[in-house]
Amino acid sequence: MRRKAAALLAAVLAVTSVLGFSTVGYADDAAEETVLNVQVGPSPETIDPALNSAVDGANMILHAFEGLLKFDQDNNVVPGVAESYEMSEDGLTWTFKLRDGLKWSDGSDLTAEDFVYSWKRVVDPMTAAPYAYDLLNYVKGFDEASEGDLDALAVSAPDPQTFVVELSNPCIFFDKICAFAVLVPVQQATVEANGESWTIDPETYVTNGPYYMTEFTDGSQIVFQKNPNYWDAENITFDQIVWHLIEDANAAYSAYQNGDLNMIKDVPTEEIPSLEGSDEFYIEPIMGTYYISFNCNVEPFDNSQVREALSLAIDREYVAGTIMQGTYTPAKNFVGPGVSDAAEGSSYEEVTTATYGDHFDIGNYDADFEKAKELLAEAGYPDGEGFPEIKYLTNDAGYHKAVAEYLQSAWGELGITMTIDIQEWKTVTADRRAGNFDVARNGWVYDWDDPSNMINLLETSNGNNDGKYSSEEFDALVDAARNSTDVAEHYDLLHQAEQAMLNDAACAPVAYYNDFYLQNTNLKGTWHSPYGYWYFMYGYFE
Repeated sequence: MRRKAAALLAAVLAVTSVLGFSTVGYADDAAEETVLNVQVGPSPETIDPALNSAVDGANMILHAFEGLLKFDQDNNVVPGVAESYEMSEDGLTWTFKLRDGLKWSDGSDLTAEDFVYSWKRVVDPMTAAPYAYDLLNYVKGFDEASEGDLDALAVSAPDPQTFVVELSNPCIFFDKICAFAVLVPVQQATVEANGESWTIDPETYVTNGPYYMTEFTDGSQIVFQKNPNYWDAENITFDQIVWHLIEDANAAYSAYQNGDLNMIKDVPTEEIPSLEGSDEFYIEPIMGTYYISFNCNVEPFDNSQVREALSLAIDREYVAGTIMQGTYTPAKNFVGPGVSDAAEGSSYEEVTTATYGDHFDIGNYDADFEKAKELLAEAGYPDGEGFPEIKYLTNDAGYHKAVAEYLQSAWGELGITMTIDIQEWKTVTADRRAGNFDVARNGWVYDWDDPSNMINLLETSNGNNDGKYSSEEFDALVDAARNSTDVAEHYDLLHQAEQAMLNDAACAPVAYYNDFYLQNTNLKGTWHSPYGYWYFMYGYFE
């Protein structure tokens, strides 16, 4: 694929007007650059690897940075900046050997000490990284480090090319954690000299991956240029990627139709019927669940009967099949399809159904709605009497507004008055994390193939637990699953934890995700992963 891209480059440059992509000249005008124009979301809340928890920001981070390990086109873990690694027999010590001659985009040396700093930065309570607990609580000394004693975290660099991690307990998927975007290296001097602003200035967004930043215009675009100091630069094909930060799906679609964009993630939902069957329209499954968060710190959502009543009042089959036009699948549980179970080739979702049955009987909504009314009455709000007026926090993209309007109607039939609070995406993510909401649309796409990656979201200490749900029973189950060295036991405990949170209505699962998007037929060599990421760095125009 990459050899083909190189061979075609001359021909591609000669016919750019036909192929519909732009070119810009090098500084000396001796050659032209291939430019890819894409839209994967609006302005992200952040593209700081330690702070990001959204798919759109992670898409950009994965093109700018590279961690110890990474995922390939087949979703296998492969070497990244670490050319090799080994695990000790007891599973507690992981040793990574970095490649020779690694450089930052500014040309300075990158060493194992940069990983020591970056991982400690993630766990630093002053950083407040949402993923700190979920990723690094496996590492020895995490508890002390998370309270401010950063040197307690058992990560070290015995020499410039060796990075060592000591775990408190074996972790059967630690290699996948090491491939996650949060744990890429960042340059200490630059971060500390520039504070929070380091990510929005091309001069200070120093990277180590395929691209570096040359422009940041909030609300408009972020421009990435091929990084000549990246260790695998010769195989990176596009010279420039322009991330168009478009919030309005209609605007993105118009730009795509006009030939200004080669790929868009946000497709207007009203256009889907006419796009089905087109070679440019893709619907691809991803591992993730669209759900609703309740603010469990405020009344009446501190009452599990209230949460369950609102959850049961949702007609999931109608939402997924009609509002979402069949592009999503109605949720029967919290963990959906695509996630593995203990046995090789097994499905976690299928094991759940066989062992426990499905929590939501999506074909019997009328009975669920009657139960919802009963639960609300038992909670002290018969026919909604005395129930406070609530707000639903969401952004206006895809089906989010339509789903909000449906919930307004469905919960209205329970006697509940709900207003819709539509905010731009980066405000939604910030307000959710800060607890500035009553009820909010939420969703999670897996970072690695293990059900704990989503189930653990509801753990009391998890930085991505936006609803601040807390249950001692649930916490004990996920902690036991985390510390288990027996694969079958690990999955069994997670099944028990999922049942506990479903029975307590910790959140309201609505639908299982699919990504739907438009991409030019002449754009080849890119791929879309089940984690919701696009990989453009090896693409080419045919």
